[in-house]
Amino acid sequence: MTSHHPRSNGPLHGVKVLDLSRVLAGPWATQTLADMGAEVIKVERPDVGDDTRQWGPPFTTTKDGGRGDAAYFMCANRGKKSVELDMASPEGADTIRKLALECDVVVENFKVGGLKKYGLDYDSLSAINPRLVYCSITGFGQTGPDAHRAGYDYMIQAMGGLMSVTGQPDGAEGAEPMKVGVAVVDVFTGLYASNAILAALMHARATGEGQHIDIALFDVQAAVLANQATNWFVSGKVPTRMGNAHPNLSPYQPFPCSDGMIIIAVGNDSQFRKLCEALGQPELGTDERFAKNADRVANRELLIPILKTLTQVHTMTDLMQRLEDHGVPCGPINRIDQVFNEPQALHRALMVEQSRDDLSAPVKTVASPIRMSKTPVRYDRPPPALGADNHDVLSRLKD
Repeated sequence: MTSHHPRSNGPLHGVKVLDLSRVLAGPWATQTLADMGAEVIKVERPDVGDDTRQWGPPFTTTKDGGRGDAAYFMCANRGKKSVELDMASPEGADTIRKLALECDVVVENFKVGGLKKYGLDYDSLSAINPRLVYCSITGFGQTGPDAHRAGYDYMIQAMGGLMSVTGQPDGAEGAEPMKVGVAVVDVFTGLYASNAILAALMHARATGEGQHIDIALFDVQAAVLANQATNWFVSGKVPTRMGNAHPNLSPYQPFPCSDGMIIIAVGNDSQFRKLCEALGQPELGTDERFAKNADRVANRELLIPILKTLTQVHTMTDLMQRLEDHGVPCGPINRIDQVFNEPQALHRALMVEQSRDDLSAPVKTVASPIRMSKTPVRYDRPPPALGADNHDVLSRLKD
């Protein structure tokens, strides 16, 4: 358990972000910017707030024993200021325009055209602040036959092909397309959005010219098909579900031990030979059926049963030590609680602990993986209570 205290100004110190987004993709992007030092003002619906404040259980507990915000909200809103504004009212929309005039970035994830009726769309806000970087996050983008459709992570995992390559293969027990256990499309979308925002900020600083960024969950999911998409481009063969096996590498999957399972991830021929040495069968490493990766992939149905016979006589601890001694990548299949108790996780301080005045216990979130030597990320604000910064932010607005 690690407690983080305020640090020196981050690399985005002086950048001001107006966050009109909710749920995960947009808030993930703006939390990344906040961690790097940007001032992020999160606009929320009065008395309701971001939808994810209610996405529980589990919920935090207030000091009087009541129900606090959902853990889901906490994961993506660290480092922000919360302001309650009703953009559907003329007064609320006018206040948001005043905030946008003072900001460098706006992030929103409303349906295409949804903010135009309030005068909060890109054209309206860029007219009063030409240097504004305005990032729109939607399911399908600002153009195209599906632009009007709402998009959620689960449906995009399905429509974007990820579920077709995730899960047990046809014919195996429990075979069906599977979603990933984390909303990875939203998270990847947030990361692509924050990258695009940083690039647009560099352009704006150099030219004084802002721009509209159009980020779509569907586009992101297609992009992160990565080698699976390119496998199809090159071969014409549509990738399928392979369970825990890898389409381009072998052996690269779980293997049984006498007391559980571990992952063995062989990435080249040298590592395969070292694996065979560690298992006491060095001749297997030069067998012409398995010596080259392409041969191992082609002959995996022969190879994997042989390796499983060799691994299952060892305990997890013994086998991982043998493999480590031979330089073969391997690791346990951890539960989430075990992840944060790994010595490496403790050393890298992967859990951030912060206090919030209204809650009975500290808020714990996962640390940013960004490590910068001169301008480290900062953790100087916990995920905010709804409307906690109304006075601080709104009292500074110019009439």
